[in-house]
Amino acid sequence: MKLIIKHQTKGRIRLHIDGNSLSNADADSLYIFISSISTVDKVKIYDRTNDIVIFYKESLVPILDKLSCLNLSMINYSKDEIEQLGRNKDNVYIDRLTWHFLRRFIYKNFIPMPIGNLLLMINAFRYIRQGLLCLKNKKIEVPVLDATAISISIFRRDFGTAANIMFLLGLGEILEDWTRKKSIDDLARAMSLNTGKVWKKDGEQEVLVNADEISSGDMVAVNIGSQIPFDGVVTAGDAMVNQASMTGESEPVRKTIGSSVYAGTVIEEGRIILLVKEASGATKYEKIVKMIEDSEKLKSDIEDRYSHLADKLVPYTFLGAGLVYALTRNLTKTLGILMVDFSCALKLAMPISVLSAIGEGADRHSTIKGGKYLEALAESSVIVFDKTGTLTKAEPRVRDVISFNEMDKDECLKIAACLEEHFPHSMARAVVREAEIKNLEHTEMHSQVNYIVAHGIVSSIGSERVIIGSNHFVFEDEKCSIRDDKKELFKSLPVDCSHLYMAINNILEAVILIEDPVREEASQAIKDLRDQGFNKIIMMSGDSERTAKAIAEAVGVDIYYSELLPEDKAMLIKKEKELGNKVVMVGDGINDSPALSAADVAIAISDGAAIAREIADITIAADSLNEISVLKELSKKMMKRIDKNYKRIIGINGSLICLNVLGLIQPTTASLIHNASTLGISIGSMKKYIK
Repeated sequence: MKLIIKHQTKGRIRLHIDGNSLSNADADSLYIFISSISTVDKVKIYDRTNDIVIFYKESLVPILDKLSCLNLSMINYSKDEIEQLGRNKDNVYIDRLTWHFLRRFIYKNFIPMPIGNLLLMINAFRYIRQGLLCLKNKKIEVPVLDATAISISIFRRDFGTAANIMFLLGLGEILEDWTRKKSIDDLARAMSLNTGKVWKKDGEQEVLVNADEISSGDMVAVNIGSQIPFDGVVTAGDAMVNQASMTGESEPVRKTIGSSVYAGTVIEEGRIILLVKEASGATKYEKIVKMIEDSEKLKSDIEDRYSHLADKLVPYTFLGAGLVYALTRNLTKTLGILMVDFSCALKLAMPISVLSAIGEGADRHSTIKGGKYLEALAESSVIVFDKTGTLTKAEPRVRDVISFNEMDKDECLKIAACLEEHFPHSMARAVVREAEIKNLEHTEMHSQVNYIVAHGIVSSIGSERVIIGSNHFVFEDEKCSIRDDKKELFKSLPVDCSHLYMAINNILEAVILIEDPVREEASQAIKDLRDQGFNKIIMMSGDSERTAKAIAEAVGVDIYYSELLPEDKAMLIKKEKELGNKVVMVGDGINDSPALSAADVAIAISDGAAIAREIADITIAADSLNEISVLKELSKKMMKRIDKNYKRIIGINGSLICLNVLGLIQPTTASLIHNASTLGISIGSMKKYIK
């Protein structure tokens, strides 16, 4: 591929592809390819001009080397991946806008007036029909107002005014539809399933394989807390499945043998084996888009209020027009009232402000499932963090394995990894990762693994019962014991790390020491959140008092709680809400799910448990807690913009009505200023909140 450098500054380069114009598919394939290069921060492909803009870090050489020897015909990405980028949809709206302006220009300058007026009346029928349908449903809303203004203009043979009204209404519809569709697509892409590996049933064994290796007809095992990766039918097992993302049901649904399950839903309790029915990703993406479009999640309370206010103002607009006509008998001034209303701008600018905020969150790798959650975040005063995997690093590591019998350390680790690899928890991942580092092969040698949330794992190897979990679970619930000659060793375990206990036949056989270092940015993130308006910052943990206290002091939270069970965490959230506080909960694990459900705003870490992401209202990238502070700032700026837009709309349109009644401006001029201001406010609502 021949490239020409058009412009270059530090960290940014603009390239031109010499050759034929790029198709949408080529542009999207090129976007995916360049984005995958490790030194690339951001890329933009301009398919109509054959230009590429790349924002990069470190050296540009590896990027240019890869592009110079690239052949577009050799890039082969799936249809699903390309469709989800939405370039084709963007080009459709660009073409619609272009044609809208071009048609207006042609009608005004090249179509004979009688024919133009006839075409205008035909086009006006759509708006008049919408107004009549509103009246038929006994509603006096914005379509009635638009239809009345257009009808009066045509009745007065003021075809120019009618054309202007319809042109600006059509332009507003295209921009609103485009912004909404783009925001929905951004949100759907962020929410769409991203399954890396799955447990494939191979005879009696379960083998961890890449999701793209699964075909229709394969058998897949899905455990508690995991996302169901494919559409299918349950062939074994029993589970409670949270399928709110697909059906909107708030309560989990029981799935037994013969039940259908859907990709993207999450197992809250139990375990199933499913027969894969649909391995393609497109259907999952389409389902998510439909779910968002059909739901009311996108609409914030303030947006809803202004939408209803817009409809409520319509009767008063008619009343004002009637009073003006009764007092002045001037149809021109009366028409001016109808052509300058508040509702059009309120209904257009407010949703765009909200959707722009959601889109900006997506650009920052945050999934925001609805505007109402940003509104609640702006008003929140209390934030609660889970400790493990949230304030501490998402990747804790094994420091050491202490054997309490004659068994080799590596053998203890191998047994633990064999069981832990089935479950999505940061400490479980630490055990599995350490076994991989040591090249310990741990083939399936156990029976079914049972996971008790916030406690541990129970399974069997041969005739021996194996338990792995917390101190509370192993010693209090399961009544495991320590050999007399090992009690001193147990007392001398280091206190600066977390302990994972493994017992066989109710005798402690090993303790896995896990380092759970605090995130580097945690302390600064807490300070930033306090500056952003949170007056109480709480940390909750199921860990010991000793460990929780050390982490709390390190990051600087106001209050901390230790040794909590999932139901304790949820109860704490409810108590804060009972005090009149709006509460944000940040977590990543299965045991955080009840607390996330109880909070006003639930924030999950992107690489946490699937059930946490499913329940969460917002999901942030795992690499930085600073994103929460950014989201708080974004939410506050969104609310300020909405308030500012409201004042502008009232001020501008109120002034135009007064000027029209006083006879200082003509209705056509008032209409032009009204529609131009509406468009200007709406376009302004699309601007970035945070630069």
